[in-house]
Amino acid sequence: MDIHPTTVICGYKLAMKESVKYIKEKLSERVSNLGKDVIINIAKTTLSSKFIGYESEYFAKMVANAIQSVKIINDAGKTKYPVSSVNVIKVHGMSSLDSKLIEGYAIMSGRASQSMPTGVKNAKIAFLDFPLKQYRLHLGVQVNINDPTELEKIRQREKDITKERVNKILESGANVILTTQGIDDMPLKYFVESGAIAVRRVNKDDLRRIAKLTNGQIRLTMSSLDGTEKFEPASLGYCDEVYEERVGDWDVMFFKGCKTSKSNTILLRGANDFVLDEMQRSIHDALCSVSRALESNYVVVGGGCVEVALSVYLEDFAKTLGSREQLAIAEFAESLLVIPKILALNASYDSIDLVCKLRAYHTKSQVMNTDDPKDYRWYGLDLVNGKVANNLKNGVLEAMISKIKSIRFATEATITILRIDDLIKLTPEERLGLYTCMLIP
Repeated sequence: MDIHPTTVICGYKLAMKESVKYIKEKLSERVSNLGKDVIINIAKTTLSSKFIGYESEYFAKMVANAIQSVKIINDAGKTKYPVSSVNVIKVHGMSSLDSKLIEGYAIMSGRASQSMPTGVKNAKIAFLDFPLKQYRLHLGVQVNINDPTELEKIRQREKDITKERVNKILESGANVILTTQGIDDMPLKYFVESGAIAVRRVNKDDLRRIAKLTNGQIRLTMSSLDGTEKFEPASLGYCDEVYEERVGDWDVMFFKGCKTSKSNTILLRGANDFVLDEMQRSIHDALCSVSRALESNYVVVGGGCVEVALSVYLEDFAKTLGSREQLAIAEFAESLLVIPKILALNASYDSIDLVCKLRAYHTKSQVMNTDDPKDYRWYGLDLVNGKVANNLKNGVLEAMISKIKSIRFATEATITILRIDDLIKLTPEERLGLYTCMLIP
């Protein structure tokens, strides 16, 4: 058909707009109307196709409890469920069912010295992004001395500068010190004597998250504007308790009762790195899915329900148009059926048979105005039993905002390709082989 790409683009944009409108009006449901199990069902839907899908019930409850416990209300009055407040750590050994949810934020680091206490209550945390090492004169600084005893005084002064820095940190009230770099033996000695906990080489991302959770500030240096060095108590973060615990072969540091917001840690156990990495990716996807659903407060039914319903609706909508955009919208509607077809094929079922049945149910709901269309609009593919079923009752749910963004991004990507007028293709030069060269006289 001789249709200009501009016409196709207009048709696709109109189809996308109508799809989003129809999802919001007809195919979405409030989270608050579906009971307490809706959050677990959203997590189970996300985990069902993942590596830990066979244990989705156990991990779905863990994800639901973790994301609900970090609920906050921001300055604008909106409810947020920050995924970054849920830390996921991986430890070798034991079964995946030995994974557990722990209250507080945890990092895979231990005390810098075994002489330090294993726990501190009413912790005041100093966040440092510089090393605590013995002071050395800067490169290029030259000191001329005539008396050998003066050299010893210079060395002693270097030690005194290091001691003064440590004392300024401790005098601010800090009893837990976290740094992204190293700590020498001399500063460690002073920390041990004061009964403080020092942790070195902390990951920067973990340091930022803990600082945000405890309302602390990361200090890049101790220098002040007047040329002196000081450490202000306002930079400290606060939490109820900091303690170290042995988990498997690792020392793990826990931070409980953070000042500004709650935090949790999901401790994953598994046989090897491959298993743990797959578990972490699956848990992160589930956390994001549940967080999106709770923040937007709307969900849609999965199992191809939305795609088939939109396909039936757009086919009917295209017939009301008297322009060439009708053809583009009809193709848009046809392309949406790819999703349920692939779902059925992946489950080793007859995709044509199942999709035709599903289209019949949604046609009854939208076009024929039957007596009970309310149940039909929630029908999707039940690929466990190989039939069409009410997926709202089965708990196959996902966040509405994720479905809308998927349709928008796919449409924008297609439009971007359609805007390309010319395609330049370079054909590689043919190289003569050895046998061909021998035949040339």
